[in-house]
Amino acid sequence: MSLTAAASGFVVILLSVQVIQGQNGWGVTYSSTEICALKGSTVEINCTYTYPSRLFGRDNEVKETFWFSKLSGKQPVDLRTDSDYQDRVEYSCSEKSCTLRITDLRESDSAEYKFKFITNQPYGRYTGEPGVTLRVTDLQVKVTTYLFSSRRDLKCHSRCRLPGRSNPSYICRL
Repeated sequence: MSLTAAASGFVVILLSVQVIQGQNGWGVTYSSTEICALKGSTVEINCTYTYPSRLFGRDNEVKETFWFSKLSGKQPVDLRTDSDYQDRVEYSCSEKSCTLRITDLRESDSAEYKFKFITNQPYGRYTGEPGVTLRVTDLQVKVTTYLFSSRRDLKCHSRCRLPGRSNPSYICRL
């Protein structure tokens, strides 16, 4: 007998605490510091960023923006070029804001994600530290059997905690 657990839609839990880092006009603000999501679902991580309009007496313009979760040597690896995320990441960036979307989440995607931007100026680069911690978990199925009965109860649960709800609802299929 195989047991499959499925979530109704996808579940993304956000701890809505804004984190603002920066100095001298440079900064990154993440809309959440921790995100918990279910395996197979989709998550979006958002940020806004600031930088001085002029640097060293010249106009300062952003030339490159990207998200990363690991380094190669001392250099961050853009998620778009990371084979672990092939065909699963998308950036949606506009004036001073950027959203990372990761589809078909895997437990191996659990990591700290950071946003980096680079301007046209020497030393004109900034990484939002600390980043956003993503935790990806699967649904767990607990089967309760009753003594002297053929009755069985299935309960699905996740290690993700929903704010204000101690018992979130999931759909479990046998």
